[in-house]
Amino acid sequence: MDMGEKYEGAPRGLRIGDTAPDFEARSTIGPVKLTNFRKRWLILFSHPADFTPVCTTEFVALARQADDFEKRDCALMALSVDSLFSHFAWLRMIRDRFDVEIRFPIVEDPTLVIGEAYGMVSPQDSDSATVRSTYFIDPTGVIRAMTCYPANMGRSIPEMLRMLDGLQAIDAENALAPANWTLGEPLLTPPTQNLDEVFAAKDQTAWFLREASRGKRK
Repeated sequence: MDMGEKYEGAPRGLRIGDTAPDFEARSTIGPVKLTNFRKRWLILFSHPADFTPVCTTEFVALARQADDFEKRDCALMALSVDSLFSHFAWLRMIRDRFDVEIRFPIVEDPTLVIGEAYGMVSPQDSDSATVRSTYFIDPTGVIRAMTCYPANMGRSIPEMLRMLDGLQAIDAENALAPANWTLGEPLLTPPTQNLDEVFAAKDQTAWFLREASRGKRK
């Protein structure tokens, strides 16, 4: 894999709004390059290791809901330190045991170079025990949201879908997503920045807390 010299001494973490670092590496579907996924959404997520109980439940759940991500024009890409052949063996076991095939790419990162570039692990770490990070990357390659779970806690697939729905809806409507928002519920209008509109509002909150249209997937 080739991360390029520009990631030497990379910072320990990325922030929302940063461009996702590009990389090219081997995966279970062949060589992949992150920038080849531009023009559609991408969820890049890491897992501590193959053949582990929590990771296995996550991958089975994601495989069973892969169509839900595809309907949202969102690709999935997984990453771990295990070798390509370990990935193959794990996917074969999952297929035989759970009757699901995982067709999204799982990238190998045995030297932790990708994990370090993304801040998933520190350059000083000797293993990937803390790695369970998720990056929601928009069609322009910008990181729009991130989550990080401990190694002993599995992700919520419904929450991954809710996050994706929310990001797509607020982009489409130029709006805000309130607490516990789900697809089809009202969004919020950004607050006015005009003092006359503040004084003219019908009540004390109407100038900054207003419903917009209902978020719908395009």
